[in-house]
Amino acid sequence: MLSQLRRQYHQQLCEHIIYLKTGDIPNFADKHSKPSVALAKNIVSQFGYPLRKSLPSGQAAGGAFEEITMDFIRAGLALLQHIRPATWEFSVHSTIQQFEQYAHLAELETLLRKHQDLRAALGDYLIKPDIVIGRAPLSDGEINRETTIVDDTVAQLTPLRGENFSHPKSILHASISCKWTIRSDRSQNSRTEGLNLIRNRKGHTPHIAVVTAEPYPQRIASLALGTGDIDCVYHIALPELKNAAEKYGNPAILDMLRTLVNGKRLRDISDLPLDLVA
Repeated sequence: MLSQLRRQYHQQLCEHIIYLKTGDIPNFADKHSKPSVALAKNIVSQFGYPLRKSLPSGQAAGGAFEEITMDFIRAGLALLQHIRPATWEFSVHSTIQQFEQYAHLAELETLLRKHQDLRAALGDYLIKPDIVIGRAPLSDGEINRETTIVDDTVAQLTPLRGENFSHPKSILHASISCKWTIRSDRSQNSRTEGLNLIRNRKGHTPHIAVVTAEPYPQRIASLALGTGDIDCVYHIALPELKNAAEKYGNPAILDMLRTLVNGKRLRDISDLPLDLVA
């Protein structure tokens, strides 16, 4: 069940990442923000799992967050195979050039390495999302499993049909950015990645999502509000965040949270696997 996967996800986050700093402040709270600390503490209390005993480095926490989130999504999509059958491929920090829609960027990257003046003018096209999900092309045998659908007279250009290419490439299905917290302008690079994925594709746009543990809705809003570059932001524990906000009772926080949820800009991590097969 998805609810069981969600509980396991939270248990893994508690075991490998969440740590209480001085003053029993969770390491995804901003110690300088009273609302952030209160909301984070309440979320951790709702989890109810044993926490990590030592403070992880920022790099270690980020890497663990990506791996744990990827494992959750992989397990979630496995539950939904009957809805959207596919051979899914998962990886962290893979360049998008290996996928069908962005294979042309490999040639551009080679050219930019040779001509630094062009790189200065055009920028860097090398994108390595935190989590990438690819879909493997299908053989004609798989496509024609139930009845003959394709032959050598039709559908000769689609990348989903592996026989169309001597070296078929996987199709980028989703790009997911993991932001343990949202504290600085660096968090906005998720928007830049999203825009580059949209502008530079040859083919359909992949799902573009952000997963975060940030407890303060006003900071989530800095990334979630607006449309066009990110499909949606997913919180590791949205129902728990709602409960924490209601207990804290700050009208501005409650109003912002309602705006994000009702405006379809913020969802729970359990919504992500289903959104990916929609």
